[in-house]
Amino acid sequence: MSQSYQSDLLRMLDERGYIHQVTDPGALDQLAARQIVPGYIGFDATAPSLHVGSLVQIMMLRRLQQTGHKPIVVMGGGTTKIGDPSGKDESRKLLTPEIIDANIATIRAVFERLLTFGDGPTDAIMVNNDEWLSELGYIDLLRDVGPHFTINRMLTFDSVRLRLDREQPLTFLEFNYMILQAYDFLELARRYDCRLQMGGSDQWGNIVNGMELGRRMEGHELFGLTTPLLTTADGAKMGKTAAGAVWLNEDQLPAYDFWQYWRNTDDRDVGRFLRLFTDLPLEEIARLEALEGAQINDAKVVLANEVTKLVRGDDAAIAAEATARETFALGGAGEDLPTLAVGPDGMRIGAVLTEIGFTASNGEAKRKLAEGAVKLDGETVSDPGFVVAPGEGESLKLSLGKKKHGMVAR
Repeated sequence: MSQSYQSDLLRMLDERGYIHQVTDPGALDQLAARQIVPGYIGFDATAPSLHVGSLVQIMMLRRLQQTGHKPIVVMGGGTTKIGDPSGKDESRKLLTPEIIDANIATIRAVFERLLTFGDGPTDAIMVNNDEWLSELGYIDLLRDVGPHFTINRMLTFDSVRLRLDREQPLTFLEFNYMILQAYDFLELARRYDCRLQMGGSDQWGNIVNGMELGRRMEGHELFGLTTPLLTTADGAKMGKTAAGAVWLNEDQLPAYDFWQYWRNTDDRDVGRFLRLFTDLPLEEIARLEALEGAQINDAKVVLANEVTKLVRGDDAAIAAEATARETFALGGAGEDLPTLAVGPDGMRIGAVLTEIGFTASNGEAKRKLAEGAVKLDGETVSDPGFVVAPGEGESLKLSLGKKKHGMVAR
């Protein structure tokens, strides 16, 4: 049952399905109704791009700005040096400062599409927590901040408990992560009057830690809000496919593949994803969500177009849809299809399927071949020993099922 909120911020987040838990909804609602609320979300800098699993958080910052508040994007330049143990089965590989800085520079491009940056009261800012974390003397941090954390409580956190239950190592370095994240909230409250931290449901303990640290050390009234754990209707984690992560940046994933990920959405997820990941009005989403049978595919095309426009720009969405229309409806080979180049000796069909990203392994490729799901230029191929060898300057169209299409060229 939807709550009745006074502020545009909580009303919009509620209506569009972003809210899982809020620390004090009444007080936050009143605050957001009467003043600009600076709010932040932290992002890892472990790769050159974020993936679709981070998009719901980026959209929450967009909603914050759309309802008249100030988004603060915190890039974890400092915390990435340690690694967040949340949801991880093993320790992360430590990255050099140069790699972390390069990752932050390429990640920023997506935020610049979705948020308005500047110096105004509701303009977004991007900060790097390395600014303050790298300056902390370790003894000073332990003395000033350490007494506000008990080991007993830290051991109850899911990120810690699950590792210990599985008898998997948790380094002391990673164990400190939650203290540093809590310190981020305190520092952001000091520097930018930040009052709200948002994040995924797995961050609830870390967010509450930061709120309590701010209250104990400086009497700040801070708030936390988390989104539901985002999975697809079939239980899969958002942003992961058999072929790998669905990256937000063009350099990591072509626009057509990004568009196609959304076009392949499960029927049951269409309405929810339209609310979370597009700016379409709720009445229009309700209309699209009610479509049945083959018509639901029209809603999926709208979803794919709208998300691709936001993340990659209008031109990318137009080109991706044109390629899909030519490939599916007209049986042609659109310009944007993923292409794999092979040498004069060709390549076995199983290796081709895996290299182009249609299958996750040669074993999966063999199964798909045995099922008769693979076609080369419209002809079914079932022999795993078949060698794909286009002639000089020739391209062959490769299809896996009805939804995955690409080109093999020489």
